[in-house]
Amino acid sequence: MSSRRRDEPVRLTRIYTRAGDGGETSLGDGSRVPKLDCRIGAFGTVDELNSSLGVVLADPGLPERLRGPLELVQNDLFDVGADLCVPFGVTDRLRVEQSSIDRLERVCDELNGELPMLKSFILPGGTGASARLHVARTTCRRAERDAVAANEENGINPLVLAYLNRLSDLLFIAARTANAEAGREEPLWKPGG
Repeated sequence: MSSRRRDEPVRLTRIYTRAGDGGETSLGDGSRVPKLDCRIGAFGTVDELNSSLGVVLADPGLPERLRGPLELVQNDLFDVGADLCVPFGVTDRLRVEQSSIDRLERVCDELNGELPMLKSFILPGGTGASARLHVARTTCRRAERDAVAANEENGINPLVLAYLNRLSDLLFIAARTANAEAGREEPLWKPGG
């Protein structure tokens, strides 16, 4: 077996290991924890969010200007998962950095600057792309709650929480952008239905 190149982050030759059949799994530092550990739940929800973004990106109706930023987010979410799966005190590991949050904020500001001011609550929907972005947004909110629980129990990188919080904002703005670029009126909440 040859050793891995530095630019090759992982090499998987076999997908199943049977190591988790008893309800435990390994964290990134090799320690074993129950699969019900809140860190496993947190990065599992981050994985679900990433899959949801894959569905968004597969939508041919997604505006092209959203593809690049969302593809970067998918890569960032692997970093978020890697951060969550290694206990925070362990050094020399991949961690979410402020620059990733700053990038999200720049994209939020750019996209939001072109949208009309909100005068009502928005209902999820409109175009298919917008609806899928709202599903991703709500999954992101759940990932954030799961990360908060992991932080309460074990302590995690606080930048993970900031990243997920900012990402849910971006997904909301992206959903609005998808409707705007398609010329679709946003579904608005009407008091009393």
